[in-house]
Amino acid sequence: MTPAPISFSHKSHRTSDSPIAFFIQQAIENPHLISLAAGLVDEPSLPVEPVAAAVAQILSTTDSARAALQYGSTQGLHSLREKALNLVCEADGVKPSELNLSTKDVVLTTGSQQLLYLLGELLLDPGDIVITEAPSYFVYHAVLESMDVRVLTVPMDEHGMNTDALEERLKHLEHTNQLDRVKLIYTVDYFQNPTGLTLTLARRQHLLELAQRFSKKHRILVLEDAAYRELRFDGPDLPSIKSFDERNEFVISTYTFSKPCAPGLKTGYGIMPREFIQPLLNLKGNHDFGSCNFVQHIIDQLLETGAYDRHVKQLRSVYKHKRDVMRDALEQQFGDLEGASWTNPQGGFYFWLTLPDEVNTGPDGELVKVAVREGVIYVPGEFGHVAVEGKIPNNEARLCYGVVEPDEIPEAIRRLRAAVDAVVRRPVMV
Repeated sequence: MTPAPISFSHKSHRTSDSPIAFFIQQAIENPHLISLAAGLVDEPSLPVEPVAAAVAQILSTTDSARAALQYGSTQGLHSLREKALNLVCEADGVKPSELNLSTKDVVLTTGSQQLLYLLGELLLDPGDIVITEAPSYFVYHAVLESMDVRVLTVPMDEHGMNTDALEERLKHLEHTNQLDRVKLIYTVDYFQNPTGLTLTLARRQHLLELAQRFSKKHRILVLEDAAYRELRFDGPDLPSIKSFDERNEFVISTYTFSKPCAPGLKTGYGIMPREFIQPLLNLKGNHDFGSCNFVQHIIDQLLETGAYDRHVKQLRSVYKHKRDVMRDALEQQFGDLEGASWTNPQGGFYFWLTLPDEVNTGPDGELVKVAVREGVIYVPGEFGHVAVEGKIPNNEARLCYGVVEPDEIPEAIRRLRAAVDAVVRRPVMV
């Protein structure tokens, strides 16, 4: 007897698998494939010994061991919240009090992804509007899609989100009586995923000014995703958008220990206006009663001993070398290809490659299939765009050097150029 069908929620039907799941699967199943797709971290540099030392220290006394093995609070370990806040404020060259901030305004989460999701639950109703860059972080797009939220975009250039275009977008929404549905302006402002671009100082200030100016009947918030801030190789460490929010009213900043330390520790944190804290903790309590307490003690110990700072410094060197190798390989392999260009990231994990218009880099395009046969895989650029916004470019690709070994990068880019040549030189069969 066939059982009756299960009636899943509307939200479950709006929630789909990650668009890069196929590409990760290809990398796992094909050991000869060089993956420039998954945004994973460099494995040889994972902080095995510092973490082992931190765990040993925590377990060295009964009191510290019991404190770490007990339940923690929903908001997170106080000493780690304090260190996280100081980490950001020291980078910005300010004291927490100058921004009306204290540890009460910091929440620890199970990775920054959990915080992005919780903020959506807290702020967004079906039909609300979130404005992002184009292209933007496609995993967050999936979160918003599951919440039945409208995602509108503004273009980017070499200076990050075009805030003049953002201003025009907000004016249009106001003119068409839609401004009351705008809840968030989302930006990955340091070494953006997926483009590697960074928002300039002037545009950081302009973005916040726009949020303040257009907050007429309700507060429009800036959601600053600073996941890659600490992985800077070149250029100045620009102040966060949060650092201009002097009264702690308009900016929510999210950070993670996954990228600058270890993703297996899966801990993120947010700094936000105080009105958010208790409502957010009410939701978070329904999720987990608090993120992993033991892991928070480990990270706290790494920060306390200076091991964290030493590790971040090492990572900057590791990823800078990979960036340089990929930049040189792109110049060597694609420098003569008319219509090809790429970003020059000053930190983070990613290059954004633009190919001639006739090269379809999309998931259903010919290049993906040929590239896999050549032994390389990338993330199609169209994943970073929003379909409702009109025509999506299908000649872009995200290239990640996070997990690939430096000596594999030139070969990976050579294979990618071979795939491009194979596609350009023969007509696609329909």
